[in-house]
Amino acid sequence: MGGQSTTASDPYFPANGDPRYRVNRYELTLTYRPGPNRLAGTARIGAIAGRAPLPEFHLNLAEFKVGRVLVDGRAPQYTHRGGKLRVRPAKPLPAGAAFTVEVHWSGNPRPVRSPWGGIGWEELTDGALVASQPVGAPSWYPCNDRPADKASYQISVNTPSPYTVVAGGRLLTRTTRASTTTWVYEQPAPTSSYLVGLSIGMHQTVLLGDPGLGGVRQSAHVPAYLLPRFSRDFARQPAMMQLFEELFGPYPFGEYAVVVVDEELDVPVEAQGLAMFGTNHVDGIRGSERLIAHELAHQWFGNSTTIADWRHIWLNEGFAKYAEWLWSERSGGRSVHDLAAAAHRLLAAQPQDLRLADPGRKLMFDDRLYERGGLTVHAVRRALGDHAFFRMLRDWATTQRHAVVTTAGFTHHASRYAEGPLDELFRAWLHEPALPPLPA
Repeated sequence: MGGQSTTASDPYFPANGDPRYRVNRYELTLTYRPGPNRLAGTARIGAIAGRAPLPEFHLNLAEFKVGRVLVDGRAPQYTHRGGKLRVRPAKPLPAGAAFTVEVHWSGNPRPVRSPWGGIGWEELTDGALVASQPVGAPSWYPCNDRPADKASYQISVNTPSPYTVVAGGRLLTRTTRASTTTWVYEQPAPTSSYLVGLSIGMHQTVLLGDPGLGGVRQSAHVPAYLLPRFSRDFARQPAMMQLFEELFGPYPFGEYAVVVVDEELDVPVEAQGLAMFGTNHVDGIRGSERLIAHELAHQWFGNSTTIADWRHIWLNEGFAKYAEWLWSERSGGRSVHDLAAAAHRLLAAQPQDLRLADPGRKLMFDDRLYERGGLTVHAVRRALGDHAFFRMLRDWATTQRHAVVTTAGFTHHASRYAEGPLDELFRAWLHEPALPPLPA
């Protein structure tokens, strides 16, 4: 399934997003002061009404003070409570009409509450980090917070000059006046709200690999004291990029940045063209190399090919898990078959109550989803044979580049490369909770 949006609410998060319209552009102008954790912002949002006239619409925005709202330059009626900014223009917007919304807001950003704890804007000891998956984006800007609604972004951040600001996309300008610096980033590729990453911290910037050789520009932003360990741990990332481009097709964005924040993180975080790691992922002995591969693979699977709603999350995590196994084998580590067998043993000893194609909100980040997702990809590989499988995989990532995808879309795509029907394989691996046998 291609295209830029779907017309249904997300079944796991029905309060997030408004399917009656879609956004094509966000321009965010932010001022942030780390000491008092104070954020003031203006959003200019370019959007298009859906197939029906739009008497009102809503944006998701956490409990900030809203100073002003304009629709096409005119003041509408609006209410803001419970994380929703409900906007009623003076006249209903015609079906299919392009319109512009401007929102001014300010306050102390903090994570939004979720079943997984606080997510979104996180104040660090010295700086800030945004990790929004799945519904944390409204913790810092007004958005149509649904994964299928992808838009381009320009993000301007003014903050005290000692800090480095990193966002996904290309750094257009960096302007210092008095004691503050304004950083402006442009991400032209269609981006889901949860994948808009931001880091503000004391970092040193280094380049990985040599972009002058025609490769992807890869930069890293790291606390200075961690650079010796970092340079060993991430030394093989350019080789990973090369392998994944060979297997999955061209890297889907203009550049790739990694940030190491000066705090421990439970897990690394992927964002569009960007991944963030904690100090605990930098040990000088490549102890987290599989996670480096996992986050890089998400640029193809999850970020470029984006799920229509959260029921399909295995399409993100299963392929990123399988990419870990592919990297391990190609870099002289354990083979894909060994890693698949270990994952199968692990799952066989655990409860059999996970339906991969629709795990439910409670289990969508369960470790079993990642392992079973990887095993499902392996089962497809065994059924197709290597030649057809890798052709199928590359075609999936390239034909669905920057599109919105579903499980049904993937199974239809994969079936075109098989000599016989795959219905039974997909039923067993995706729709039944019982764990099928390890693919022979």
